[in-house]
Amino acid sequence: MKRADHHPSRRRFLDVSGAMVAAGLTAGCTSDSAQPGRHAPSAAATPKTVAATGRHQAGITLPQQAQANLLAVVADLGADVAPGPLLAELGQAIRTLVAGTDPRLMGLPPGDLTVTVGVGPRLVRAAGASLPGTADLPRFSRERIAPRARGGDLLIQICAGDALLLPVVAAALLAQAGDRVRERWRQSGRRGTNVSVGKGLTAPRNPLGFIDGIVGPHTTAEQQRDLWLAGPPAVAGGTLAVLRRMELDLPRFAALSVAEQEAVFGRRRASGVPLSGGTADSGPMLGAKTPDGRYLVPADAHVRRAHATVVGVGLMLRRSYSTDDPAPGLLFISFQNDLRTFTATLTHMDTSDALLQFTTTTASATFLILPGFDRQRPLGSQLFG
Repeated sequence: MKRADHHPSRRRFLDVSGAMVAAGLTAGCTSDSAQPGRHAPSAAATPKTVAATGRHQAGITLPQQAQANLLAVVADLGADVAPGPLLAELGQAIRTLVAGTDPRLMGLPPGDLTVTVGVGPRLVRAAGASLPGTADLPRFSRERIAPRARGGDLLIQICAGDALLLPVVAAALLAQAGDRVRERWRQSGRRGTNVSVGKGLTAPRNPLGFIDGIVGPHTTAEQQRDLWLAGPPAVAGGTLAVLRRMELDLPRFAALSVAEQEAVFGRRRASGVPLSGGTADSGPMLGAKTPDGRYLVPADAHVRRAHATVVGVGLMLRRSYSTDDPAPGLLFISFQNDLRTFTATLTHMDTSDALLQFTTTTASATFLILPGFDRQRPLGSQLFG
């Protein structure tokens, strides 16, 4: 299989994965949005297997208790490659890997392994010009993206509590694809430890020290409204994903006082409570002011500029993973059933969000996450036959 010229070696990824294990983090690969609180399993506990088949692909809202580690691989298909047979093969391989029956696991138990597959706008447009997922992401400010780090035909998102699984599973799936795909870029990441945000919910901290993803579609009704695609039948049960890899200016942010950092986010760093008061899981009161007329949540605070009601869009199911290769930063992933939910939000943030001045985006892509699959419905069969 062809590889990108700058693709790191397998040994390097094994080294990175070993470092993840040593970190012993206990958050994971479903949404960064707040999740039902649970006690962290002991080191000896065996993670519960997550079914690979169903109406929706695993790795979005399942498992409920999120895994610690993620590897996202973005690739292109050859010009003459038919997506349908390739996706069907990948789906079969995913089933055997998750079941632990694939010899390419090298004897590693799959545990809570999930693999989520998406296809890029070029492939969706070929299947139907009016389908969701045909639009490429527009360009935004504060981007420094090499051509091969923008867009792509295929997303393979691998999540697991055991970081050793990530490169092993990626190697198995890429070997299955063979020379039909060419890797563009990959990014591994890990999540911060979950903390309580009230009402039995937890959320992880991001690399800047703040609780991340408190707001999101938590209920089934919210997820049906804002997360899952309802139609047409070829995509029903899928969703749209956005990936953005960002470098963070950690030294400059760390040089701010805690009060200045909190003004950037619009929340208390320690608790996640909005600067307007209440609890971590209560929405910010954006109209609240001090006696001298200043907004308690500053006009350029992130929670104001990214607020769904202010922007006029639905909720994103989002998560952030800490990265340290190629540079300290984060990998942001959001899932939504309308790409405008993301693009309108970032456009609104672009004008005056105080958080953006500490970020530089170095990779960007969007994908249609395919509906779930099983033995009778191979992966991608609704869309590509």
